[in-house]
Amino acid sequence: MRIGLLGTGPWARMAHAPALSRHGELDFVGVWGRRTAPTKELADSYGVRAYDDVDALFADVDAVAVALPPTVQADLAVRAARAGCHLLLDKPLAPTVEQARAVAEAAEESGVASVVFFTTRFQPETAAWITEQAAVEGWFTGRAEWLGAVFSGDGNPFADSPWRQEKGALWDVGPHALSVLLPVLGDARRVTAAAHGPGDTVHLVLDHVGGASSTLVLSLTAPPAAAGAAVELRGAAGVRRLPGSTESAVSALIRAADALLAASRTGQPHACDAAFGLRVTEILAVAEGLLDGEDRESGEA
Repeated sequence: MRIGLLGTGPWARMAHAPALSRHGELDFVGVWGRRTAPTKELADSYGVRAYDDVDALFADVDAVAVALPPTVQADLAVRAARAGCHLLLDKPLAPTVEQARAVAEAAEESGVASVVFFTTRFQPETAAWITEQAAVEGWFTGRAEWLGAVFSGDGNPFADSPWRQEKGALWDVGPHALSVLLPVLGDARRVTAAAHGPGDTVHLVLDHVGGASSTLVLSLTAPPAAAGAAVELRGAAGVRRLPGSTESAVSALIRAADALLAASRTGQPHACDAAFGLRVTEILAVAEGLLDGEDRESGEA
């Protein structure tokens, strides 16, 4: 499969480009970016073509990997899907429900495969744990804490990201937490509560279709010593905690590319496709509305 990369920022350089170049079944052929110099620099470092016309890249490849801000990703993903390109996307899929729905619909209508890279879903230890817990009945409650130090540590390459500064932890690490809780506890019927904490920290309470409730604590401004992710489930089966993973982001992205290849060959959607990315966006949008004071009562998810 011939694949191109959209984006030249830190995440493209640290994760996407290395993963695409190392994958044994992908032919990494080119890079498109919004700025000429970084595009040429990244492309040259991997010996691939630097594209100044994104439509020319779409015409030359079978798939694209996207490492761009959510608004930019959403618009280009629609164009790529309509050009017949399979989609390896990042989270969040889009900053609005309307844009996320446009991506999901474009992928479905064009018959292209899509995979959204929720890191935990593509690390072997955590992916196996999620599958195991999803088969267990009687979960009573779940707790997810995703605490980052992006804005509180020194020299974090993502701290200057305009979209992260605007949307905060809810949209940056919220998708990770939801990607673990939803397949285990079931879809969210309601966001029953949402409250601000220190910095960009938010606290959410969800009501799930399976009868369980969950709480989420999300932050990019945690003290560095307190940063980390944890998920705990409690129910009839006892207490289960998400294991740690030794898998790097690059290795996990390679697994996500494997999933895209499989979906493109079989026609069977992956569990983390654009439709799932849309559902995550819908839940985040309800929570954002509650946090913004648009609806002080329970928000229907």
